[in-house]
Amino acid sequence: MYEEQQLNTWEGFVDWRNRPVLKGHHGGMVAASFVLVVEILENLAFLANASNLVLYLSRFMHFSPSDAATMVTNFMGTAFLLALLGGILADAFFTTYIIYLISAAIEFMGLLILTIQAQIQSLKPPKCHSIGTCQEVGGWKEVMLFAGLYLVALGVGGIKGSLPPHGAQQFDETTPQGRKQRSSFFNYYVFCLSCGALIAVTFVVWIEDNKGWQWGFGVSTATILMSIPVFLIGSPFYRTKLPTGSPITTMLKVLAAAICNSFKSRNSNNAIMGMSTSSSYATETSEGEDQNPNKNTPAQTPTQSLSFLNWALYDKPAHPKLQCTVKQVEEVKIVVKILPIFMSTIMLNCCLAQLSTFSVQQAATMNTKLGTLKIPPASLPVFPVLFIMILAPLYNHIIIPFARKIAKTEMGITHLRRIGTGLVLSIVAMAVAALVETKRKNVASQHRLMDSPHEPLPITFLWLALQYLFLGSADLFTLAGMMEFFFTEAPLSMRSLAMALSWASLAMGYYLSSVLVSIVNGVTSAYRHTPWLSGANLNHYHLERFYWLMCILSGLNFLHYLFWAARYKYRSSTRLEN
Repeated sequence: MYEEQQLNTWEGFVDWRNRPVLKGHHGGMVAASFVLVVEILENLAFLANASNLVLYLSRFMHFSPSDAATMVTNFMGTAFLLALLGGILADAFFTTYIIYLISAAIEFMGLLILTIQAQIQSLKPPKCHSIGTCQEVGGWKEVMLFAGLYLVALGVGGIKGSLPPHGAQQFDETTPQGRKQRSSFFNYYVFCLSCGALIAVTFVVWIEDNKGWQWGFGVSTATILMSIPVFLIGSPFYRTKLPTGSPITTMLKVLAAAICNSFKSRNSNNAIMGMSTSSSYATETSEGEDQNPNKNTPAQTPTQSLSFLNWALYDKPAHPKLQCTVKQVEEVKIVVKILPIFMSTIMLNCCLAQLSTFSVQQAATMNTKLGTLKIPPASLPVFPVLFIMILAPLYNHIIIPFARKIAKTEMGITHLRRIGTGLVLSIVAMAVAALVETKRKNVASQHRLMDSPHEPLPITFLWLALQYLFLGSADLFTLAGMMEFFFTEAPLSMRSLAMALSWASLAMGYYLSSVLVSIVNGVTSAYRHTPWLSGANLNHYHLERFYWLMCILSGLNFLHYLFWAARYKYRSSTRLEN
């Protein structure tokens, strides 16, 4: 009777009431569909304000364009970096189910604060009486602004760190059908991100520009509140992985043991647990973790790769608490191997940061009319969003099945090739952005509008759609590829944390953008006395030079990526060729 119950339940998973989950009753695409709907609502609430935030800070809070751009990149970076916290808590202490509910409540509180501030004039700085006499927000009003923003960032981080792994863990990875459904989930997750973004950068941005920011924040507040009952409705269908302890503790323990034991070994002849190294550990055999977890019992020998970490298996460690198992060491090796891939994606996300900062400010100086319809500058991301919404289903239903037939593998197109495609597209995007900015400034110069930043230039904002198109395509290939790569390659006990690396890469990209702006301004002001990216007039910026610098750095980053990607070996047999 007990064995029959074991066959009908998933070990290591529980339902929302902490009861055993039954095969055929929990998980699957039905459960994941609730996650996809919630993601539409969550991303709508977040991006509705993030995409237009730079204009809110500059026009209503009276920060300079450069300061506003830096604040937005810092806010976005913090939100995505906090996904690591959400992933750690989900893996170690709570479940992805609980973390989502807590995070959604926190984001709701932050948006409510911003809505109240936007509604009440006394909570904002005085209106500008003339150009150059605007007073920046300060004092407790500034505290209220940033308290609201960073509560939103904390909530968004928790959601990004818990919602995608919650959806991905609904599938049975021991079957080909389950793995294919999981791959489809990641593609449609990006599709749903774009659905939320489409509504955000059209309908909500139009409300913010025409009806007032209090209405825009209000829509976001109502949307994130609505996502909570939608998520709860799916509770009877979810299967949730039980937390297994902090992955950070395991990694630090292995690293500390390896370092301490390597020093101790210089004065000792003790062997590493009396074992010789081997390349036959389960994570590198043809029978990977994705094939059958019941067969994934590690051999009692560590692998030869990253052999320094094998010192953690010293039979007489420096301290009893530093005693490590082969499984722990091999799991840390897996994480170390994926870190170079993670580092290679940061530069791409630095390029994506331009979508919500300088590109929006460029559009604000151009002719944004389509016939009689005036398009808000913050609605520019509608171009990559629409392209992603078209390309994602084509990729999932046409490109991938065709690639599987040609390559005769379950994956069809490997994760690393998909990420590499995105990196190449980001290089092209930055080159296009530099050329478009050069054209924009030439038009301003020809019509003697260089000193008139608030007068629209006689050039259509559709020129900017080119760089948005390439960056949007890069985002589709890279984000979905990263999420699936980190989730499938990481050990089971670290999957939420590993998937959060996708968002951490975005965060570091935004931070890197801020750092690059500061470095460029510092260097150019020292040698040319005029910073490239400073002042209230965007026409006086040397933005095209900054974009060319980004293009060169992206090219160097791609070479760095190729070096590591060519040497990476997938864990399971479903990923045969790199």
